[in-house]
Amino acid sequence: MNTASAAMPLEVDVAIVGGGMVGASLAVALAGSGRRVLVVESVPFGAVAQPSFDERTTALGNASRRIFEGLQLWDRIAPEAAAIRTIHVSEAGRFGFARLSARDQGIEAFGYVVSNRCIGAALWRRLGTLPELTLQAPARIEELAATAECVRFTVATESGQLVPVRAQLLVAADGANSQLRAAAGIEAEVVDYEQVAVVATVSTDRAHDGQAFERFTDSGPLAVLPRHDGALAVIWACRPPRAQRLLDATEEEYLAELQAQFGWRAGRFLRAGRRGSYPLKLTRAKAGVAVRTVLIGNAAQALHPVAGQGFNLGLRDAAMLAEVIAGTAGDAGGPAALSRFIEWRARDRRGVIGFTDGLVRLFGDSRPGAALLRNLGLLLFDLAPPAKRALARVSAGFGGPTPRLARGLPLRHV
Repeated sequence: MNTASAAMPLEVDVAIVGGGMVGASLAVALAGSGRRVLVVESVPFGAVAQPSFDERTTALGNASRRIFEGLQLWDRIAPEAAAIRTIHVSEAGRFGFARLSARDQGIEAFGYVVSNRCIGAALWRRLGTLPELTLQAPARIEELAATAECVRFTVATESGQLVPVRAQLLVAADGANSQLRAAAGIEAEVVDYEQVAVVATVSTDRAHDGQAFERFTDSGPLAVLPRHDGALAVIWACRPPRAQRLLDATEEEYLAELQAQFGWRAGRFLRAGRRGSYPLKLTRAKAGVAVRTVLIGNAAQALHPVAGQGFNLGLRDAAMLAEVIAGTAGDAGGPAALSRFIEWRARDRRGVIGFTDGLVRLFGDSRPGAALLRNLGLLLFDLAPPAKRALARVSAGFGGPTPRLARGLPLRHV
């Protein structure tokens, strides 16, 4: 890993703005491609303040596991990954439910629950070993100008250094409120679900045995996921007033309300760690590319966590973009390469966004008869092996080409 010198022009093939989980994954995926890569991140290298690498958890699908195996990161992540072996889906106060078993589908697990901190530590450690990578952190970009020939901008470091940069391709991996997206003139559609996710780690008096729960309530979905340390990760989506009450409640009050809402399927809730929260919105860019600029991860689409698909989708973005870049001779940011990326990612992005948004709307429908139909649907799903097999394959994507890394194959370099 290198750092750029003050005022010395820096020529790179790919400039990635945003060193969170998706941006860092792309940088690692490009290792060995022969491309000169720059990562610009606003948080100091390896800092615990990196918001992408906090104690929130991510459910990695099997395709994401294969991507991390291909990036030679899974061995570092696996010791802190909890396998999801069964899934129980229900609606509070209703009779319908559905159960899924990985064994019945002939797979080891539906996915793996890992803390973002663990994933981030593995990524940042690998970034620090890549000689072809230039990292500027903490830093921001200024004076951005994209033309048909290149992208020019200035990296402003925390120490006051100004580094001029010329890049073939600019990658916006700077999150749902992407400044690069706005600078490229790309508008975003924002749907406010009027929900807030309250997250916490909770311990119980019973071993979780790899069981995950998705319970739909009147105010939003409640996910309870297994952790590697025997505890449970709770992601409780609810209306803002209730979310504030949960955040302000004592530990005992929070546990009592959680028990009343969730029930006893996971045992008695004994202790809860520090609670956090974040608002839930669907943010979808109206275009995925601009002149020599491409959006990936939350900069392209930020999803509700109901189905745990957001990061998995963003990681497939990174894997496919790395595949396109590695397989392109010469100019990494030309129209042909960007068109190929957008075409290959369109069906998967559209399918995951529609699936996630549809679940939120389906279980939020309070019209007469809607709850009865939902619960009959859950029961029918529970009795339909083909439907369960289809759902088990969700982590591979919703159509279009699957990235080579997600299939357990190495990238092809030209």
